[in-house]
Amino acid sequence: MKTEEIGQSILETWTVDEVAEAFSKNEIVLIDVRTPQEYMFEHIEGALLMPLAFFNAEKLPGQSEKRIVFHCGSGARSEKVARACIDAGIARVSHMEGGFGAWKGAKKPYIGTNMATGAPQPVS
Repeated sequence: MKTEEIGQSILETWTVDEVAEAFSKNEIVLIDVRTPQEYMFEHIEGALLMPLAFFNAEKLPGQSEKRIVFHCGSGARSEKVARACIDAGIARVSHMEGGFGAWKGAKKPYIGTNMATGAPQPVS
């Protein structure tokens, strides 16, 4: 994990493997900041959706029980959201390096779309 100090806050950039391990142990809440259309086509099973267009850092729950880690398609939008959280006064915030593209590249499981039926299907 890479860390960057920004004033009194810390921005963490987690690798795909770090996110996958913590998520499988239910240690984090994974929040997808892509569009609803991107999420419906394919997403990490169990990740929550909070699109960048509607994002409001002040509405996030506290992180006393589980840490929040943001992700998007490439890591750019999730970093933007993480920095918005810091601007809103959140002391420690995390995002996944490389986004969903890196998740798929690492052959991690996700929910995709069956192109023949349009139905969601697990992809490993």
